Amino acid sequence: MGESWVVWALLSAVFAAATAVLAKAGSDGIDPDLATLIRTVVVLVCLLALVTATGKWTGSEPLSRRTVLLLVLSGVATGASWLCYFRALKAGEVSKVAPVDKLSVVLVAVFAVVFLRERLNVREWLGVGLVAAGVVVLALKR
Repeated sequence: MGESWVVWALLSAVFAAATAVLAKAGSDGIDPDLATLIRTVVVLVCLLALVTATGKWTGSEPLSRRTVLLLVLSGVATGASWLCYFRALKAGEVSKVAPVDKLSVVLVAVFAVVFLRERLNVREWLGVGLVAAGVVVLALKR
């Protein structure tokens, strides 16, 4: 399937939506940092099981220092994002927090252009602009 990335991206969106609703419902009455820890442990256990079950501990290329550094920084950014997300969920409605969190779509496009030298055409920038406008509309107080 030539467009399998679309299927995986759509599944990611479905799981992210479920994550937001389940996280809001599940973190009611507990500290957001503890909620983040519990979620992180579950992710770790699931990934350990997956990598072990599929035999992916071996067969990869040796990791360069750059690869390790970038993955560590990505992990730190993920952790910071999750901590901020759970704090936002604790303070706000999930129907408002989740869309604002998706401002990351806009930031990813900008970062990809600046740091990865990717190019977006006019149609793609229009889409990014519409996402940004949608976030602003959803975030405005009524």
